[in-house]
Amino acid sequence: MTRTSSIPLRLAATAIAVTGVLSLSGCLYAQIPATSPTDATSPSTETDAPVDEAPGSTLTFAEGLDLADDTYIEWGDGLMADDGWKTVSPDDGNGGWTYGTVDGTCTARFWQGYTTDVPVVDGDDSASSDAILGVLLQTPTSEVTALATTGEFSYMAGGSGGVEMRQVAGVDGSRTWLMAARAFTQTGVGLSVIVDCTAGDAEATMAAINEENAVVVTP
Repeated sequence: MTRTSSIPLRLAATAIAVTGVLSLSGCLYAQIPATSPTDATSPSTETDAPVDEAPGSTLTFAEGLDLADDTYIEWGDGLMADDGWKTVSPDDGNGGWTYGTVDGTCTARFWQGYTTDVPVVDGDDSASSDAILGVLLQTPTSEVTALATTGEFSYMAGGSGGVEMRQVAGVDGSRTWLMAARAFTQTGVGLSVIVDCTAGDAEATMAAINEENAVVVTP
């Protein structure tokens, strides 16, 4: 199921809310590692995304540039029907909403909207995805690019993978977090999700979310 609300105009309100979330987590943006992970992928480097899938089953950074400028892109809402998750905060009118695990150990804050407040790079969905992360983390895009890795959201159906995105992960004691984003410069919109776990593994939780949740693209 996809969300029925229209895509909002701004990321700024969500960035403010995220800053509040991160401050409750011990200023997690300050926990970003000072050195680049060995498996970091630069915007100009090919990734190990699957290459044996049928045409149209992926949406890589390069393939995003082929989208029509009026393509509608949004999160599917796969967690709505998952008994392991509950609504923590409903849609706030700025494109943000939050689910939490029923055991209270993890939250997943979603955002979708126009990238009006993001220093995007036209024709570069990877660098622009880093720019979304930079806005949310209040960190220059160049610093995010040096630290982020390339991963995948699911495309059209949970568990499918195929939508390249950029992500940054961190640890703060027993708390782990992972923030991921994808910008679509052809359409001027973006998506992000922040997984924050007081116990357990944020990366494993993100993988579980991708099994249920997907990016939905409507021509």
